[in-house]
Amino acid sequence: MQSYQIITDSTTDLTPALIEELGICVVPLEYTIDDHSYFDRVDKESMSYHDFYELLRAGKMSTTNQINPPRFVEAFTPYLEQGLDILYIAFSSGLSGTYGASRIAADDLAAAFPDRKIRCVDSLCASMGEGLFVYHAVMKQREGFSIDELADHLENTRLKLCHWFTVDDLNHLKRGGRVSATAAFVGSMLGIKPVLHVDDEGHLIPVSKVRGRKASLQALVDHMAETAIDPQNQMVFISHGDCFDDANYVAELIRQQMGTSRFKINFIGPVIGSHSGPGTVALFFLGETR
Repeated sequence: MQSYQIITDSTTDLTPALIEELGICVVPLEYTIDDHSYFDRVDKESMSYHDFYELLRAGKMSTTNQINPPRFVEAFTPYLEQGLDILYIAFSSGLSGTYGASRIAADDLAAAFPDRKIRCVDSLCASMGEGLFVYHAVMKQREGFSIDELADHLENTRLKLCHWFTVDDLNHLKRGGRVSATAAFVGSMLGIKPVLHVDDEGHLIPVSKVRGRKASLQALVDHMAETAIDPQNQMVFISHGDCFDDANYVAELIRQQMGTSRFKINFIGPVIGSHSGPGTVALFFLGETR
């Protein structure tokens, strides 16, 4: 029987089935469209991911909010009351203040639960990169890692979790300050597609530009070929901004070029998708270096 519960947040972009299979708790972040706030989760009270992206395509703006300390206290307390310790794996501190809020909550709970342990790990990951990081954490937990062994292992290996993105519409990166208005206009006219990654500090960084959608998708695969550790035997995650066919195209390229057979593909959820926009494709794998 496990002695600690792994908790993460909805920016992992994991499917409900995989969340259940892994036995993790997911705390939802929030996003707001037209002054109406939604939780980032797949249930009847939330907007479908396709509908969310259709609103963005129609020109609607979505803003996001991190989880605040009281929400973490609410999420952590039931497990502490059951006598379980908590390992919380957080959305990258380079993109959100969520990790800091979790630390505040952990400190607040320490006095009420002096015999319990709460370890908060900054994943320095995003989207299904964070999801893949959590997936590997659960595998280690099932191997028998203690909470401290696992937390230390995660902190020592997180920079091997590689993230490569491309976007189809530069205007969403322009709104987020990732590219200038001029670059977005000229790039859109010329069919330029940026290739980005998450760096060692957990920031989303433009790396290169290619012309054409297929070339940008191939660039993701090329980066994997350069750095992946034993790609044939890896579990690879791919997320997408309501463009499953493009995500599946990337998976097929990897199958053909590297012999990889295990994939999980899912939507980029509304919190990440608010900034990346429709048509984003992201590839995640273990590599020698980011």
